[in-house]
Amino acid sequence: MVNEMPSRPRFFDSRFYAPVMRVFTQGHVALFRVTGGRVGGKFRFGSGFPRGVPVALLTTRGRKTGKARTMALLYMADGDRVVFVASRGGTPRHPQWFHNIKADPKVRVHTRGGVRAMIAHEAEGDERADLWRRVVEYYPEWGSYQTWTDRRIPLIVCEPA
Repeated sequence: MVNEMPSRPRFFDSRFYAPVMRVFTQGHVALFRVTGGRVGGKFRFGSGFPRGVPVALLTTRGRKTGKARTMALLYMADGDRVVFVASRGGTPRHPQWFHNIKADPKVRVHTRGGVRAMIAHEAEGDERADLWRRVVEYYPEWGSYQTWTDRRIPLIVCEPA
């Protein structure tokens, strides 16, 4: 018997995916802010169960509007750095926050430890190869997401400003 990777859920390709995720994210961000991350600070599904994968609020500047845009995202800590995986669930397009970072790398990252001003960059070359191995070991679903899309999923590294 061959172990096959599960295919990307069809819902991810539906016209409802983006609006549903927008509402879910707004609620997640609000709960995280109100509780300082005590609620919404860990993702406990899939391979994240039961230990939980940490969640941070990433605030970028909208490249078109100039408005602050905040997303709740899983992350991997790397010393004083924070690594985000721009997977968008393995869908064909990069998430909007990735494009915002490419336009303006100054971000705010809010973890349970507090809010920090940081500078983001896309990992490339050896840095990316090392981090990709580590993030997939940390949260294997990111590896599955890569099999669901033809694009190379970017890794965003945020360092103290």
